[in-house]
Amino acid sequence: MSIDKETVTVPRGFLFSTVEAAIKKPGRKDLAMIYSEHESVMAGMFTTNSVKAAPVRLDMKLIGKGTGRAVIVNSGNANACTGAQGMKDAVEMGKLAAKVKGIKADEVYVCSTGVIGTPLPMGRIRPQIDVLVDGLGNATMDDVAAAIMTTDTFPKIVAKRKKIGNKMITITGICKGAGMIQPNMATMLSFIVTDAVIDKPALDAALRQAVGRSFNRITIDGDMSTNDTVLIMANGAAGNETIKMKSKGYEIFEGALTELAYELSELIVRDGEGATKLVEVEVKNAKSERDAEKGAFAIANSLLVKTAIYGNDANWGRLMAALGYSGIALKEEKTDIYLNGLQVARNGITTGVDKEANGRLKDKRIKIVADLHLGKGNAKVLTCDLTEGYVKINAEYRT
Repeated sequence: MSIDKETVTVPRGFLFSTVEAAIKKPGRKDLAMIYSEHESVMAGMFTTNSVKAAPVRLDMKLIGKGTGRAVIVNSGNANACTGAQGMKDAVEMGKLAAKVKGIKADEVYVCSTGVIGTPLPMGRIRPQIDVLVDGLGNATMDDVAAAIMTTDTFPKIVAKRKKIGNKMITITGICKGAGMIQPNMATMLSFIVTDAVIDKPALDAALRQAVGRSFNRITIDGDMSTNDTVLIMANGAAGNETIKMKSKGYEIFEGALTELAYELSELIVRDGEGATKLVEVEVKNAKSERDAEKGAFAIANSLLVKTAIYGNDANWGRLMAALGYSGIALKEEKTDIYLNGLQVARNGITTGVDKEANGRLKDKRIKIVADLHLGKGNAKVLTCDLTEGYVKINAEYRT
């Protein structure tokens, strides 16, 4: 095992491997595997797009069992909109990995990311699966994070350690995503591993809570993917007392998982295609949390807002307009707006500090706050600015 290469702490009992299969083009590792030495409790969440990639449909069936041993994932090809052959290929990838390792096919989850509508080059993938499985333990989780990248500019990995009872548990997660980002979920893959002992209901609940406050509250371009998947594996190697719903251990675990997911979400938005700024939009004191979320997304998805931020233009009127068309309860005369701590609108009217506000938008991290003064609903959404770089990347994505 190459644990000495890890840049973050990794839970006990997991092995990793990556190989090059030249799925989209040669010159990089693009096929990876995560393997648990023990049977793991598993939970997952998937895209709500009605057009779902073959591996998503496969994993949605497998997750009902609630357990698993491995995840095999490729980048460069989404295996989406590929018909019956696409499902055959996804199933074959799982079967081949299981056969080499001597486990059951329904213990292997399959994920893909990349170009939609192109069949998988199985002639190049098949022979590399043997190499991939035989190499388990020769790669790190960092290597897997790099292998699943598409238009990402850096690998994304976060770890958390918490004490539950008298045992230390570790949760480590990786993700990929930089474009086609919009819930539910954003276009992304995320794989989280933990050595905690936790039952299935608690793991399901913790994952849903974490995703709801993180991956489902980010947007880069308002497009929802066909392949979005979050999988978590808990192999119990830490030996802690079983984490169950409503226990103190659950509160600790769920809090750590939510923190981890939010930090991964920040990395996705920070790496948004062509982005130069990370933007957090908070709508507070709305009539309800749902209203706050809708209002925050309206601001975060506004192309006019995103381009103004890129251009260092504190055009707060665009924020007010987005809130107005979001369909939420709103009283213009009660609304306050802040840009990086500077109040630019009070009771719906300018405070006359636009020049100073323009200067604050030059920061690489921007915080927008809209206080509606209507209730107790609060929500935060992460986004980024919109630049010429986004257009260039997506105009040339398949070439």
